[in-house]
Amino acid sequence: MQKILVIEDDTETADYIARGLRELGHTVDIAQDGSEGLFLATDEIGYELLIVDRMLPRLDGLALVKAVRDTGLKTPVLFLTTLGGIDDRVDGLEAGGDDYLVKPFAFAELAARVQALARRPPLQAETTHLQVADLQMDLVKRRVWRNDSPIDLQPREFRLLEYLMRHADEVVTRTMLLEQVWDFHFDPKTSVVETHVSRLRAKIDRDFPSPLIHTVRGAGYSLHAPE
Repeated sequence: MQKILVIEDDTETADYIARGLRELGHTVDIAQDGSEGLFLATDEIGYELLIVDRMLPRLDGLALVKAVRDTGLKTPVLFLTTLGGIDDRVDGLEAGGDDYLVKPFAFAELAARVQALARRPPLQAETTHLQVADLQMDLVKRRVWRNDSPIDLQPREFRLLEYLMRHADEVVTRTMLLEQVWDFHFDPKTSVVETHVSRLRAKIDRDFPSPLIHTVRGAGYSLHAPE
């Protein structure tokens, strides 16, 4: 059983969630705005899960979770929201969320998500710096540079490069990129991957003698140091 903090400004929804979780044996506290939620989440109480509404008074859910992550806390976060678009889900996950549930929801599904997060192994210390050859990425400051030359990337380009760097020397398929970078679990029948890889190549490889991003014909892409 877990110690859970529900950060939700709608009293009826918060009480409904808390009652159901307590019936399952969890210990549950409620915060009704973002500022109170941040205070409790970063206090010494030691919550094992945060359930966070995206749209909160005083401090919105995204800002709250980012602030929690900035303190170094790795407490799992389940976002609740009426914002169900793909970009909204990506924003939530990029802010530091671990799962995302769209309102209205069935309590049985929320309980299953809570149980799934509880089964996850404890998070290890996160890598904050990636490097492949002379290409480096600072995940905290969101900076990229190659051979000491700064490279300006758009958010989606940054996410794409991060995924490629985390999987350096591996073949990354188009489907993997659609799922991990765009959160598409279907083929949008567009050239969105190819277009972004081309733009990324122009920034990462164009002004340097050795390319790092390589096309693996019939399979996908691979980022690796020159042989």
